[in-house]
Amino acid sequence: MDSQTLSSRIAEELLRIGAVKIRPHEPFRWSSGWLSPIYCDNRLTLSYPSLRSEIKEGLVKLIREHFAQAEGIAGVATAGIPQGALVADALNLPFCYVRSKPKEHGMGNQIEGRFDEGQAIVVVEDLISTGGSSLQAVEALRAAGAHVLGVVAVVTYGFEHAREAFEQAKVPYYTLTDYRHIIEAYGRHQGMDEATRELLNRWRLTPDRWQP
Repeated sequence: MDSQTLSSRIAEELLRIGAVKIRPHEPFRWSSGWLSPIYCDNRLTLSYPSLRSEIKEGLVKLIREHFAQAEGIAGVATAGIPQGALVADALNLPFCYVRSKPKEHGMGNQIEGRFDEGQAIVVVEDLISTGGSSLQAVEALRAAGAHVLGVVAVVTYGFEHAREAFEQAKVPYYTLTDYRHIIEAYGRHQGMDEATRELLNRWRLTPDRWQP
């Protein structure tokens, strides 16, 4: 299956199981205050074995194609942990995960697991929106001595400022599907007039100022 076909299929499946919800006229509100016409919870995919396997195999393929020299996998807490563990197991590679901040008790770890100085690590994330959590994990791994090759994820919203942030941090990233494929799948099944399509497309371009 080529990458475009896989992107369309994953988008279809995420909508089918309700992991992705689209509400262009009744938007969701993020903790930042931004309004969003889309809600994405890829944790739901873990409850569907065939889709779970398809996502795992897709992420494994991305790593083999783009980061063949990977020596370890790191999941981003919390949603990237199960995806990362599945991928690490499939590749027979060591696994660790990265918290958003160090624990406030015990050993105070931010990174749980072990890797060697200079070890080549691929970060696994479930969703890239602004890119903040992924790049925070990359920074923590680099500070601890890892050589981060890049990031793979299930979905990206495709924000331009996220792309710029990854580029500035010199972190390549690849995803199984994206906002464009999700909107196309939504339109195929729900129907969509031109005004709604424009509304949804405008959110991706200016998410911080978007209004329904």
